[in-house]
Amino acid sequence: MILEVEHQLSYSYSDYVGLNPHYFYLSPKPNPYQYLVKHNLSILPKPDLINKNIDQEGNIQHICFMNLQVRTFEVNSKFTIQSDDFKGLNFVFFPFETAKIPFKYPNRMAIYVDLILSTKKISTEIQAYGNRIAQRANYNTIDFLMELTSDIHRGFGYISRERGNALSAEETLVSKSGSCRDFSVLMIEVCASQGILGRFVSGYLYGSDLHQHELHAWVEVLLPGGGWRGFDPTEGKVVDKNYIALASSIESLGLNPVRGTFRSNNHVESTLITEVLIKEIS
Repeated sequence: MILEVEHQLSYSYSDYVGLNPHYFYLSPKPNPYQYLVKHNLSILPKPDLINKNIDQEGNIQHICFMNLQVRTFEVNSKFTIQSDDFKGLNFVFFPFETAKIPFKYPNRMAIYVDLILSTKKISTEIQAYGNRIAQRANYNTIDFLMELTSDIHRGFGYISRERGNALSAEETLVSKSGSCRDFSVLMIEVCASQGILGRFVSGYLYGSDLHQHELHAWVEVLLPGGGWRGFDPTEGKVVDKNYIALASSIESLGLNPVRGTFRSNNHVESTLITEVLIKEIS
């Protein structure tokens, strides 16, 4: 299918402000099943300079520089993408023993993963929750991931919260509620408790009454033989062709579609209005 996505962001300020460099993550991240047909990024007022980069984690990034003093700042991203059918769990674990947890990542992958997982401080509560899920899944890697995805979807209450950083995994586990960002952070930490590396993904979800008109978040886990595979604990399912990733990161912070600050000598209030429109055109 071919999808057309339009994301509008309109900032207004109570007084004239200067804009520091703004970072945009509004261009879809390519994968073997999705192909960007065209993309138009428009900004008003017109920037003095836009740099197009690949950031440290392989995301497409635009950096906007503007010297004007402004009262409004508008960003419009519109793109067309072809999204083909694929089966998210259609792969073979290799080495074969990694189909069971806990497992050790092989060779070069281990150097990358072990360094990241060693920095995580998993709480007793998260570890216990992960152990319970693993036991229910009979320590089968895929069954663990599906059981965890389903358990968060079934057992936690969804709260729409458009702004603010994700809550800690411990806070979400205790409250049994949260936004898609919170559920994703929780799943990443629970996966880490069982030795599986996960990362946070920001993007869009077509066909969901709950999330189609706003930014969505989900999880990708690194699996030997499968690479990065997506799971959505909010929706309770494996990522499919309806998901469009904008950016992914080991950390949840810094993946806003537009990130930047303004400066002024006065106290200034800012307002943001956003709208996401997704439609299938063939």
